[in-house]
Amino acid sequence: MTSRTIFVTTALPYANGTFHIGHIMEYIQADIWVRFQRMRGHRVDFVGADDAHGAPIMIAAEKAGKTPEQFVADIAAGRKQYLDGFHISHDNWHSTHSPENTQLAQAIYRDLKAAGLIETRTIAQFFDPDKGMFLPDRFIKGECPRCHAKDQYGDNCEVCGAVYAPTDLIAPYSALSGATPELRESEHFFFRLSDPRCVEFLTEWTQDGRHVQPEVANKIKEWFTVRTNPDGTTSEGLGDWDISRDAPYFGIEIPDAPGKYFYVWLDAPVGYLASLKNLLDRRGEDYDSYMANPALEQVHFIGKDIITFHTLFWPAMLKFSGRKTPDIIAVHGFLTVNNGEKMSKSRGTGLDPLKYLRLGMNPEWLRYYLAAKLNGRNEDIDFNAGDFMARVNADLVGKYVNIASRAVGFLTKRFDSKMGQSSADGLQLLDTLRARAAEIADAYERRDTARAVREVMHLADRVNEYVDANKPWELAKTPGQDARLHDVCTTCIEAFRILTIYLKPVLPRLAEQVEGFLQVPAFDFDAVHAPLPAGHAIASFKHLIQRVDEKQLDALFAPPAASAGSTPAVTGANKSAASKVKAPAVDPDAPGGEPLAETITIDDFAKIDLRIARIVNCETVEGSSKLLRLTLDVGEKDENGAPRLRNVFSGIASAYKPEQLVGKLTVVVANLAPRKMKFGISEGMVLAASHADEASVPGVYVLEPFAGAQPGMRVR
Repeated sequence: MTSRTIFVTTALPYANGTFHIGHIMEYIQADIWVRFQRMRGHRVDFVGADDAHGAPIMIAAEKAGKTPEQFVADIAAGRKQYLDGFHISHDNWHSTHSPENTQLAQAIYRDLKAAGLIETRTIAQFFDPDKGMFLPDRFIKGECPRCHAKDQYGDNCEVCGAVYAPTDLIAPYSALSGATPELRESEHFFFRLSDPRCVEFLTEWTQDGRHVQPEVANKIKEWFTVRTNPDGTTSEGLGDWDISRDAPYFGIEIPDAPGKYFYVWLDAPVGYLASLKNLLDRRGEDYDSYMANPALEQVHFIGKDIITFHTLFWPAMLKFSGRKTPDIIAVHGFLTVNNGEKMSKSRGTGLDPLKYLRLGMNPEWLRYYLAAKLNGRNEDIDFNAGDFMARVNADLVGKYVNIASRAVGFLTKRFDSKMGQSSADGLQLLDTLRARAAEIADAYERRDTARAVREVMHLADRVNEYVDANKPWELAKTPGQDARLHDVCTTCIEAFRILTIYLKPVLPRLAEQVEGFLQVPAFDFDAVHAPLPAGHAIASFKHLIQRVDEKQLDALFAPPAASAGSTPAVTGANKSAASKVKAPAVDPDAPGGEPLAETITIDDFAKIDLRIARIVNCETVEGSSKLLRLTLDVGEKDENGAPRLRNVFSGIASAYKPEQLVGKLTVVVANLAPRKMKFGISEGMVLAASHADEASVPGVYVLEPFAGAQPGMRVR
């Protein structure tokens, strides 16, 4: 086999926060592919970096009382525990805030300018007079020009989905200072993506069937046809790309343009090359010679949310600056949790990777589970806690490791820990296992780890059928059957060795343990065809992997601790009782059909935090005829200053259709402890009125404040 040289990257995480599980999923997918290629004898240079520039970094650093440089350095310092914890084998982790990235980004810009693909235009944009800076779209808010929902971003409405320019907002304001922004003119630099040369190249590059998956190519095809402009008009083809930002801005200065900086998305993908250059420089290798190798393969693993930048801007930047274009853009979908719930740490629906490790959960459980789900296509996958436990325990413990456990004790006690000879039926089984090597290798090559894992587990079933048919535990008790016992146990250990080779890209640490147990060199993929000889001595067997404990999963998905003074979270034995609200005592003569509750003090009332909320989305709940799932804006922000939305389940499906509620204001109990339900986490309670005798006086009425109330206002 001809050795390949492959340059592999994962998408650069923005340096304003810790890794989330979506990052870890992507790194695991790429790492499995890289490890497989290395097992095939290929050279792989696998790099990553922090995306360290942009206005959000500058603003977050200011809030933290740090310089942007110190802010991103502190974030970078926390990366290693995640990467090491999940056995991610990057050769280098760098930063876009580096000399290499500055040099490369400015060189690419100069080459694009020399190619006639950079032009300047004067544009009007919003300026914050209090902060003294032009505002990025996401830091401008106002009333949606279409549905008139309040507090919408400067580029799109989260209520009705409208896309518009910031200047289209009604009553815009700065999300940074609250000031009314001023419309000012500024000279900006544009990459002429609409140039016929770019259009021709990108049309061919994205549609030739070699660089992106078919489903991604189909999506990209839409961008070459009719598109809607912010002013409502339509135009054909690709639009030009604004690649500049005005000072103050944390980024790379545009050559010969004082006060102008590259938009973060120009220098971010250049960070791939910068990290590679940093690695090669430290090794004493020449970067230019490396990139000039015509056989070099360049592979980028990314999520589907950044397809535009990686399949249009990035290849065009490289092509027309005279550089190598990517060979593969490997796109994956999103990761949801427990039947489609979107990840949210604050709602208790997130899967915190660091919490996973701190709970002592085996990182290879997660590597295996994700591998069993990922199929190389741009499709979302779901982490289901019950399925995770069942699959890991059944496949890794019950099928795979169990093969060694059922045979090694007899080899150790009866045959001095030495391998014997397999007879005809054992050799036939082993030949069956080895015959699947090419198919499993092809699945790994195509990033279809689900198929690879499925095939390996099918083979493990075949081996366990062999064990059950030969019953080594009975052979050990039967006089005159020592030779057959030795034969069967030898076949089992050799089969276990073959399966371990197939699983090594997914389970690298477990494979290392098996290599030590078998006393063999590190497995490459061709080792499948090199059986252990008779007389080969193995070491003592140690337990390789534990089962998933349900208590660990409960702890992993436990909602965040309730704030002081709020109701304790409902868990364990209290869950069933707490989930049943006591039915009111019906009194036909009392208001609303029930007596007034006992008198409380103002201090008692003050413990209940009632807030105005806007219903930004509402949908039915599959599997429930009573519940609606409400997405609420309660005026909260996350650590980056972006809106944090709440997920609340409400038993009002009999009274309302989802479309009747979207955009409405209501009142929510905001400090009610999050409650884990069958369909997800509910983090609050929407207030509604009803008669105590619902059978006689039907109807549920959600409370709706007068117009003018804003999300986050407290009801006093």
